[in-house]
Amino acid sequence: MELGAKNRKKTIWAIVLGVMAVAVVAYEFSPSSSSNFTAPGAATPSSTSGLPTRPMPRRASGPGTSKKSHAANNLDPTLRLDLLASSEQTKYAGSGRNIFVSQAQDIPQPKGTGVTDNKTAVYTPPSVQAPPPINLKFFGFANEPGEPKKIFLSQGDDVFIAAEGDIVNRRYKVMRISANSVEIQDVLGSGPPQNIPLTQG
Repeated sequence: MELGAKNRKKTIWAIVLGVMAVAVVAYEFSPSSSSNFTAPGAATPSSTSGLPTRPMPRRASGPGTSKKSHAANNLDPTLRLDLLASSEQTKYAGSGRNIFVSQAQDIPQPKGTGVTDNKTAVYTPPSVQAPPPINLKFFGFANEPGEPKKIFLSQGDDVFIAAEGDIVNRRYKVMRISANSVEIQDVLGSGPPQNIPLTQG
């Protein structure tokens, strides 16, 4: 029985100490405790006088002090009607230009043309040399009815018979045969096909 009573007393003491510790911690961290705490020996406003103290405005002395520094150092929250009246009487003179009305302005004209480089580069395409003329003569047709078109071509004393797609004199290819001309391509050269007209007589 004594063992149970001792354990019970220990439990009660532990609960009481825990409650006291929680109360101390709550008191330390509450905002009212930090604001009401004063250092020992420090003078409080209530101990010096019965009325709440108000910081005295600092008065700047000396001939070089400006009104701006005086107003910055003055922390008195009292409403100054004389300063408000003086600020209301200030008139804005401005520069004479109304920003709400469009006015013609003198825009300075540029003195130069604005072109810094006087030399203009003109693109000149490379000169293409004309291919030499094909010295073949087309002077008649050599085909019979029902056969593909064939023509007579001559180069000097040589005479050739060729159809479309044939190569004459190992160099000239017959591209197209029409009624009045023939189109011949120089396969050894790089120029375009040339049109050789029909030679009469």
